[in-house]
Amino acid sequence: MATFTKISDEESPSISINAGHRIAKINDNIYGGFTEHMGRCIYGGIYDPDNPLSDENGFRKDVVAAIKELNVPVVRYPGGNFVATYHWLDGVGPRKNRPRRPELAWDSVESNEFGTDEFLKWCEVVGTEPYFALNFGTGTLDEALAWVEYCNSEKDTYYANLRRQNGREKPYKVKYWALGNEMWGPWQVEQMTKEDYAKKAYQWAKALKRYDPSLELILCGQDGCSTWDAHVLKECVKYDAHDLGGTGALVSMHSIHIYTASKDHLPNATAPRSAERAIEITGGLIDLARIENKVPPSVPRQTICFDEWNVWDPARAPGEQGAEEQYTLSDALAVAVWLNVFVRQARHVGMANIAQSVNVIAPLMTTERGLWKQPTWYPLLLFSRYMRGHSVAVNVRCGEYAGPTQPEWIRGTVETPWLDVSAAVTESGMVSLAVVNVHDERGFDVDLEGVKKGEVNVFTVTGSGVGAVNMEDIEAVGLKESTWDGEGKFTFPKHSFTMLRWRA
Repeated sequence: MATFTKISDEESPSISINAGHRIAKINDNIYGGFTEHMGRCIYGGIYDPDNPLSDENGFRKDVVAAIKELNVPVVRYPGGNFVATYHWLDGVGPRKNRPRRPELAWDSVESNEFGTDEFLKWCEVVGTEPYFALNFGTGTLDEALAWVEYCNSEKDTYYANLRRQNGREKPYKVKYWALGNEMWGPWQVEQMTKEDYAKKAYQWAKALKRYDPSLELILCGQDGCSTWDAHVLKECVKYDAHDLGGTGALVSMHSIHIYTASKDHLPNATAPRSAERAIEITGGLIDLARIENKVPPSVPRQTICFDEWNVWDPARAPGEQGAEEQYTLSDALAVAVWLNVFVRQARHVGMANIAQSVNVIAPLMTTERGLWKQPTWYPLLLFSRYMRGHSVAVNVRCGEYAGPTQPEWIRGTVETPWLDVSAAVTESGMVSLAVVNVHDERGFDVDLEGVKKGEVNVFTVTGSGVGAVNMEDIEAVGLKESTWDGEGKFTFPKHSFTMLRWRA
């Protein structure tokens, strides 16, 4: 949580922090990833069996190393829009028997060479947890139950035995399952009304939890600011005495999706503030549903699964053409603001998954020769590495960007300070302060109240200008490390992301 006190640009800005003012536990799952059968995310991204850089499983070793470096806790699969016509049985068993299918979401052909067992093996190699999305388009409840049985059952039953026949004796124990993807969207196969979706989701949830009470089910929301979200939450966030999991909650999370982008830097860098307001609104809708449906306090409160987020302009990087965005320093600052939002809103956010992990609107790009990192990689790395533990209350006193915003409704609804800030403290007492200076012309000398004098580690991400980009052989935006003694004012350079770390 950060409070903002607006002052004039001529006054001296300050940031106040007290490491003892803990707000909420930060769920590690906010640093999740997403891999969809889209463009070069799977084929040529995480899976490239003909490349000498791949291991015996066909997994790109450089990608595995990078995902491990990010310490990604959970990865969503197989979509996305792709999942609305995906049948998981096509992607298991001997590869020579797997059918090639037309793929409707991204106008391609799916070979099914990479499927359930390959993805779950990749998760084990990487050291991450899987999160599956169920086919709510052309799929059936029987098919969904069979997939859960294949992945999780220890019994002597048909699909559990099929898994054993395919070479995996012990269950995978997949915990997270989404009840469809963007079923409200006109681009979806089997688009639904909010009424039809809520009814179907509730019935599926009852059956899935009856089969495997350990599942954590995620509702398909919209953007958190819609009547779809309000209706689905009202109909599905209920107490169910027949929930065999013992909590009485059939669903654990409600997903929302937002992408931000603008060709102009300041609207681009401040756009993730819309996600902050969306999270607050969704949190209120969750509470409203629990109140109106008389859900007992003993039932764990549902949280938000922000399982698609990023900077993406589909006109600039069309999905049907692989969505390979060329990210700038401005985009990296926007990603840092996105991550500040998740830390500030830790009470509400149970998971977040950047879309996507490799090649497709991604921080990592592969070539036949290797891997290179876009500017957006660096804030992801710093947040995932250091912003763990508990969020900490912060007050920011500075001027505010007052120009046009994208979306327009940000103006007058959410503040857009020049300095976007969050803070966290670990159980061992390490404090991290994340500061994004979105101003593209001015650095700020800031009084930092509450920073302990002594050695402060400083990590800075910036470049020559907001349009700076990285390429395979050029790193115009990178990470610099230094130290500061904690004395006097600290200067946050123009168009920069800075993280300060010290022991409380």
